[in-house]
Amino acid sequence: MAEQAGIKDIVWEVNAGEHSFVFHGALLWDEKDVILVDTNIPGQLEVIREGLLRDSFSLDMLTKVIITHQDLDHIGSLHELVHAAEGRIEVFAHELTKPYILGEVPIIKRGIKVPATKVDVTLQDGDVLPYCGGIQVIFTPGHTPDHISLYHQPTKTLITGDALTSENGVLMPPNPRFTPDMQTALKSVEKLIDMDIETVITFHGGVVRDRIKERLTEIASGK
Repeated sequence: MAEQAGIKDIVWEVNAGEHSFVFHGALLWDEKDVILVDTNIPGQLEVIREGLLRDSFSLDMLTKVIITHQDLDHIGSLHELVHAAEGRIEVFAHELTKPYILGEVPIIKRGIKVPATKVDVTLQDGDVLPYCGGIQVIFTPGHTPDHISLYHQPTKTLITGDALTSENGVLMPPNPRFTPDMQTALKSVEKLIDMDIETVITFHGGVVRDRIKERLTEIASGK
């Protein structure tokens, strides 16, 4: 196990039929825990395993998974991952995300139910998880009604899920094609402007370190 707290993006290259995708999950760790944020589309256990190994971690070291929202590219491999760990991994999700993970209701954009998976800890806006130096939960709906972002306090890193995207190191708005309530999404971005953020990890686009506050302000105002 790592001796000190850290965070990085974990890159997943996925081939799905005729299409290929690159996703950026997030990995946090300290002397007690290794925490994965989001789990990729269904059937990606080996991709997750290989991504962990590239960063000198193993699947056996994974202790917790935090889900940012219900979309299939974020919860798709959760069931497989938890099953492979024989239930040892704790699952964290917002209270509005929980029924989707439990398989009680269909996920909104696909209209399908995912295989039922446990949720060990239900999250709410403002919660601070006492792991890896402190992880703050920020409710950022709009892309989906249940969406959360996460702020790693020691490194001043924001994990946005799909509340924001990025292109070539530049912070961008959430994708309008997949964001049914853009007005609410931009209000969620506005909540982030006054935070002390040095690094952003976007699920679609990767890591951003430049002009963060400036871009948050522009995006929130619709630019």
